[in-house]
Parts: sequence; structure tokens; C-alpha cells
Amino acid sequence: MFALLVFIIALNLRPIMAAIGPLFPLLQRESHLNATQLSLLTTLPVVMMGLSALAGPWLLRCVGEVRGIAAGLILLALACLVRGAVPTAEMLIASALVAGIGIGLIQALMPALIKRHFAAQAGTLMALFTTGIMAGAVLAAATAAPLADAQGLGMALAIPVVPAIVAVLLWLITLRHRVSAANTQRVKPVRTRRSGLLMVFFGIGTGAYTLVLAWLPPFYMQHGWTPQHSGYVLGALTLTEVVAGFIVSGLIHRFRDRRFPLLLVLTSLLLGLISLMWLGGALAWLPTVLLGLGIGALFPLSLIVTLDHAHSPEEAAGLLSFVQGGGYLLAALMPLIAGLVRDRADSLDSAWAIMSVGVVVLMVMALRFKPHLKQG
Repeated sequence: MFALLVFIIALNLRPIMAAIGPLFPLLQRESHLNATQLSLLTTLPVVMMGLSALAGPWLLRCVGEVRGIAAGLILLALACLVRGAVPTAEMLIASALVAGIGIGLIQALMPALIKRHFAAQAGTLMALFTTGIMAGAVLAAATAAPLADAQGLGMALAIPVVPAIVAVLLWLITLRHRVSAANTQRVKPVRTRRSGLLMVFFGIGTGAYTLVLAWLPPFYMQHGWTPQHSGYVLGALTLTEVVAGFIVSGLIHRFRDRRFPLLLVLTSLLLGLISLMWLGGALAWLPTVLLGLGIGALFPLSLIVTLDHAHSPEEAAGLLSFVQGGGYLLAALMPLIAGLVRDRADSLDSAWAIMSVGVVVLMVMALRFKPHLKQG
């Protein structure tokens, strides 16, 4: 039951961002968003996710895992409800901030709860959690535009409130009396050379996800694809990420040394970026599969490797808050950098090349993640 809950909650963590791309024309026409404001709807949640994650130790101590995750779901529900009822530019930006805080709460506290109460299944549950995140993105990307055509922009923006409410009710009913509502022990933030390495690793890897999410459809539009078909490519890539997450969930327990799967996944990601530059708008299935497998497996693996370096629930909370907090702040820069590059070069090939260099850096960093290596 807990595994199912983890997956249901994770489904709520990306629709508020993944639906923006398919709704781009409607948002411009009905909400009068300019390009800068539209970019904030993706950038601001990622920034707030990072800041919320940095506050993870304080949240764990003062709020607790169960109440904190419930609060995150409630904030998500409120953000969706408000932007659906009043889809103005100002409300959309404000709701992006609120939703980012909610997502950050959940992503900071869920791993700590897993580590505390389900340590033996931590790797599998974390893989399931991250897979659910990507599955939610698939659902949002696939249904946002058809729903908006049928029921209007407001309904398309507000509909994620339903699974959020279902998730918070199931969460409180199931876990309220089964796990502690708060952690009374002091959690100290982790600041070591190892934690810094993990933070940069997570940030660059997650930056690949935000980069592709923001710029893959425009890339194919530049090569003559229609917006609709470019959106299908992004949906297929995200679905491939979900498959990769399930593969990690089922197989990661066989690899005590995480370096081999990390290098395999990073190789897939690197080949996907190279194929985008090499093929342009042709043979889209190849970069879609390579990037989907790479990004989809790298995200859960990054969190699993981080958990491997924690020796207690308190240490896990401190380490994950630092790694995710700083990492998401770093990842939030990647789409912006790509936009600046595109404005000057009128092509996204330079952005893919910059990300390829980042992947090579990740390969070198991954070699240092030996099993049971102590921090510092």
C-alpha cells in the first residue's frame, strides 16, 4: 500500500509544469503571456523546489514527514485551483511559486520517510517515486491540449487538483497513525566535499531534463515539424523515461556498485544529444529513445546514489535537502542558458553541445561513487 501511495503522490509533482508547453498558444492568446513570463512558469517552480529542499532539515524537525508531505499536496491543489479559476499572467506566476514550494516539500521529505521506515526497500521505492514523477508528466503533456480544446484553458489548468486531493486524503488516512508525525531529533545539514560532488552531479543531470523539456519541441519546429508533432516527440520521450524508471526500480538492487549503471545511462544520454546535432529533424525516434532512457534512469539513480551516502534517516534528510536544493537551483539555469544561446546563434545545436560536455563531466564524477565510500 505504501508503494502505491508513493507512486500516486509522485504523479502530482510535474503536471503543473509539463502542461505548459502544449498550452503555449492558448496561454499567449488568453492569458496574454509574453515569452519571459512564459519561461517563468517553468523556471520558478524549479527554483522554489530547490529552496524548499534546502530547508529540508528544518522542515523535518518542525513539521515532520507525514504533515509536511500533506501540506505539499495541499499547496499543489491550491495552486492548480487558483490558476484554473483566474488564469491571468499574475496568478499563473504566483501559482507557479506556490506549486514549487509544495513540490519541494514533498521531494525533500519523502526520501527521509522512506529511509526511516522502509530502509530495506529504499532503492526500489525511490526508483518508483521518481518513475511516478515522470509518469505524471506524460499524462499532463498528453491530455492538456485536448482537454483545453474540449473544456477551455481554465479546466486544463485546474484538473490536476483532483489527483492532488485524492493523494492527500489517501496519505493521511493510511499513514497518520502508522508513522511518527514529526521527527524530534535535530537534523544537521551536510556540508562536505562529497555532498558538494553529489549536488553538482544531481544538478547537471537534472539540467538535462529541464533542457529537453523546454527546448526539444522548438528544436523540431526549427526543422520543419508542426507544433503538434513536436509535442508528440516530447510525449514519447517522457514515456520512454517512465520505462527507464521502471527498469531501474526492478534491477537496481542487483548493482551494489552503482558506477556501472551510471556510466551506461550517461552513455545513452550523451549519444542522444549527439544524435540531435547529427540528425537534426530526421529519425527522431533514435534521439527520443536514447535521451528517454538516459534521462529517465539518471534521475532515480542520482537520488539512489545520494541515499547510499547516508547512514541514518537524519543524515539522509540533510544530505538530500542539500543535494536537491542546490541541484535544482543549478538545473533551473539550463533552459535559460539554452535560450540565451539560441538568441545569439539562432540554433539549439550549441545548447546540445554544452549539455554534452556536462554529461562527459558527469561520467568522470560517476567514477568516484564507490560503494560504501564514506563522506568527506
